[in-house]
Amino acid sequence: MSGHNKWSSIKHRKAAQDSKRQAVFNKIIREIVVAAREGGGDVKTNAALSALCDKSRQAGMPKETMERAIARGSGAQSGENYERLTYEGRGPSGVALIITTLTDNKNRTVADIRAIFTRNSASLEANGAVTWMFERKALLTIGKADSAPDSVMSEDALMEACMEAGAEDFKSDGENAEVFADPADMVAVRTWFNESPSYKVEDSDLAMVAKEMVEITEEDVAKKVIRLIDALEDLDDVQKVYSNWTMSDEVAEKVMG
Repeated sequence: MSGHNKWSSIKHRKAAQDSKRQAVFNKIIREIVVAAREGGGDVKTNAALSALCDKSRQAGMPKETMERAIARGSGAQSGENYERLTYEGRGPSGVALIITTLTDNKNRTVADIRAIFTRNSASLEANGAVTWMFERKALLTIGKADSAPDSVMSEDALMEACMEAGAEDFKSDGENAEVFADPADMVAVRTWFNESPSYKVEDSDLAMVAKEMVEITEEDVAKKVIRLIDALEDLDDVQKVYSNWTMSDEVAEKVMG
């Protein structure tokens, strides 16, 4: 059980701020439409849809907007025919990247992604080039419940909680924790933490998690990686960007400073 650096906390706070933007709503809506189309509109039997409904509520999305997206995906209303596409690439210092998209125009999407890679001295790779460096996991971001003592976020308390919840591993910075589980156990693990008086689930998703992280030690390289990832995430068609890089607290302070 290893801790993670301040960049993880920075990313988490950035996601919380970004959730207020309509652009993020649009990304979640696309995910809901596709999840409902693929697994049906019943959140009780569609784990992916259930997780997305939780995410939409955490982002502050109106209930009516979420319900319309489910209706579009399940066939009650007509909607766009979004297609799932995944791209792989290498960034500065060989950082591996997996980009997942939902698009109604794959020619536009690949052109936009290729342009960003070119502008940021990165390379778009063939499918399979970097996926072997990642594994699919359920990933939950856990925080302390408002009425719980700070001790619930200690290493020992989190280890015990993860064992009881059926999770496999966690990483913590003392304020928030990333909890990893088998994808098949995501609903059970999320339910355990949701029902716990000590914790609150701030986010949950199926993610591509790097098997080993590559530490970036140079400030200028870290800035280049961040610039590349931010540009990709700003594309409407891009849902998630996964990478295998990390940096020390010292480098994070310099970069964010």
